[in-house]
Amino acid sequence: MKQLLGAHTSTSGGVSKAIERAEKLGFTAIQIFTKNNNRWFAKPLDEKEIESFQVSLADSKIKFIVSHDSYLINLCASNPELLEKSRKAFIDELERCELLGILYLNFHPGSHTGRGEEEGIKVIAESINIAHNKTKGYKVSSMLELTAGQGTAIGYKFEHIAKIIDLVEEKERMSVCIDTAHIFAAGYDIRTPEVYKNTMEEFDKIIGLDKLKCFHINDSKKELGSRVDRHEHSGKGFIGKEGFANIMNDKRLEIIPKILETPKGKEQLEDIENLEVLKSLII
Repeated sequence: MKQLLGAHTSTSGGVSKAIERAEKLGFTAIQIFTKNNNRWFAKPLDEKEIESFQVSLADSKIKFIVSHDSYLINLCASNPELLEKSRKAFIDELERCELLGILYLNFHPGSHTGRGEEEGIKVIAESINIAHNKTKGYKVSSMLELTAGQGTAIGYKFEHIAKIIDLVEEKERMSVCIDTAHIFAAGYDIRTPEVYKNTMEEFDKIIGLDKLKCFHINDSKKELGSRVDRHEHSGKGFIGKEGFANIMNDKRLEIIPKILETPKGKEQLEDIENLEVLKSLII
């Protein structure tokens, strides 16, 4: 089967422009921002832009699309004002996805900023429950991304993600994204067939492969267990080609879309090169 591959793609000029760009680059899966990722809120989506996006997507070869939320959002912020702002912004992100017909909203769980991991996990789940209650009947899934564990970030252990999902009321609205650079920096090795097998078995036992709906397929500029989030081009970081070969040849993961978040220029030519490297690893 042909795997779904692509990269995070710019929406400069409007969300529908991302579809045009992705088509030219030959992507079959993409990630976008539906608004400026460094701002809390944006003007509502224009009806014409929504229609243009949906028509362009329907006419394209893209089979999977995920939105990434704003980097400002922290669903377990210890500051009450920031927490309230984050919750409202997260609901807005869900609403934008629903309007566009995007079925997945990817987000980092949050940083506890001193309240502690256990309390942080509870507050993240509470934030998600509030957002889901405000968006009853929505088709969009809240996609938890595993993190590198930098600073006070939650989500660098499989157990963190499992606990959050366990505390969420509408579990059917939850999904998970593995960022390879993140899990590697968090201490989960995938570089040889043996350690890769162990890591994926652990993921399946603790979270469940049925929850895994996307990969951010990034190499790591930092070593195993560094807890530092720095992405590198495919095969040029500490994970290396063999680590990605393990993923690309895992039959269980063939249907899971794989999206690059590696450094790129305006034309995204680096994405084409990285995808060629990944494709070359398929046996």
